[in-house]
Amino acid sequence: MVFKYNQNNVKYAKINRNNQTEEEWKIRNMVLKMDKTWYRFLRQKPIWNYILDFYCDKLKLGIEIDDQSHDWKRKEDEERTKYLNLLWIK
Repeated sequence: MVFKYNQNNVKYAKINRNNQTEEEWKIRNMVLKMDKTWYRFLRQKPIWNYILDFYCDKLKLGIEIDDQSHDWKRKEDEERTKYLNLLWIK
């Protein structure tokens, strides 16, 4: 499925892919690789005004790796979850 996204987020997604956190690297390489899950997970997927750390279209599954930066963003995280749920993304 093709999702609309904020064009400005494309450059931020690319920066995020090139500067992944240690936690994102571990999840990607130890858990989400296609040879382990049989599903393709995209990294730093822009959807509307958000960038998901990982996204699988076949499963309609978005994964966000939270760290300390999310401690003060609880309301934003809840809004993102509500929006993604409207798109049937869990």
